[in-house]
Amino acid sequence: MHDTIQFEATREFAERMDQADPLASFREHYLIPEKNGKPVRYFTGNSLGLQPVGARKIIGKELEKWAEFGVDGHFEGERPWFKYHELTKKGLSVVTGALESEVVAMNNLTSNLHLMMVSFYRPDKDRYKIIMEAGAFPSDQYAVETQVRFHGLDPEEAIIEIAPEAGEYTLSHDRIIDTIRKHGGETALVLLSGVQYFTGQLFDIRAITKAAHSAGALAGWDLAHAVGNAPLNLHDDGVDFAVWCSYKYLNSGPGSVSGVFVHERHGNSADLPRFAGWWGHDQDERFLMQKGFKPMPGADGWQLSNVNVLGTAAHIPALELFVEAGMSGLRQKSLQLTGYLEFLLKQADPGGQQFRILTPANPEERGCQLSVFFPSNGRNVFDHLAKMGIVTDWRENQLAETKERSGVIRVAPTPMYNTFSDVYHLYQELKKALENVR
Repeated sequence: MHDTIQFEATREFAERMDQADPLASFREHYLIPEKNGKPVRYFTGNSLGLQPVGARKIIGKELEKWAEFGVDGHFEGERPWFKYHELTKKGLSVVTGALESEVVAMNNLTSNLHLMMVSFYRPDKDRYKIIMEAGAFPSDQYAVETQVRFHGLDPEEAIIEIAPEAGEYTLSHDRIIDTIRKHGGETALVLLSGVQYFTGQLFDIRAITKAAHSAGALAGWDLAHAVGNAPLNLHDDGVDFAVWCSYKYLNSGPGSVSGVFVHERHGNSADLPRFAGWWGHDQDERFLMQKGFKPMPGADGWQLSNVNVLGTAAHIPALELFVEAGMSGLRQKSLQLTGYLEFLLKQADPGGQQFRILTPANPEERGCQLSVFFPSNGRNVFDHLAKMGIVTDWRENQLAETKERSGVIRVAPTPMYNTFSDVYHLYQELKKALENVR
């Protein structure tokens, strides 16, 4: 835990931490972009992760195989395409804390969310409400709104949004649990983000899932900002379903394949309603081309079509690195990196006059990301950092303050490839930017 380390705002300290880092060698497995002939300091793994060195090689092999075998590539070669989705199961089980049968790579995130809601949002006259966080990522808002309308319901009545208390920017755990208890008798589904994309808040998946079940509702999770970021234990936590993308912390390429988790208590229920496709049908009978859908057991039974091979090819080496590093070690380094970033941010603005950190101070309530809110001049600071080769992420103001050029800079030091020296360098340039706009 980072609280056992006495942080120092010096380059020498950052270099000592890098030298002692047991995961330092993993940085060599990623391609770092350059600006003005120098590697950038990349802090946007929360938006698009860096390219693994192994991605080009494996995609090239699949292109060669396509050229050599044509259609026979589905059953020939080192990695037959017919079962290509199986090659990601081990890695996905590691990063989600699931059985291999409970996870599958397929489609994209929002498509998968819709597919999961077909099976797990089944409103009736008594239970028809969905509980979600206010300000959820727009895709989730749109998916939930249209699912509710599809069932002939009014979103204003059927959707309960949990908002922070007045003057707060994150959701208290008690507020979430109290909302579930208050509306439990009418709630069909609790659907939250594992990590809230704007504030970087990490929710207590186990406790919230338990509260949903105690209220008689199901619990689903959008893990876009959580998978590969914080340790997950979806099976043991009893989560009903989850969806995620692979291009953020999982480093699997822009728009790459999504994934789903379906707990085995549901995955082995063949009569559970779903929208079916050919690749979800029993593979032993798939090529008989007959009527009558017979789902594959586990999450595989929700597949629609065969997986995108070229996109999934990049996913394979990306996940292999997570298996090798282990989520426990990555989490340990993440706590230290993010703790160091928090320490240096406070050094840069001791009185909190120019910005505030929205992300919870409790390390157990956050992953890699810190969201730094600037009531004014935030865009100027962001632009300075970008000019100096520090890649962060800008989000326009969603808060009560509406001063010119206000907003949030999201900074995500990811343990796979970021260093303590990266964090220190950001601190140095941030101080210059703050002085320029003061």
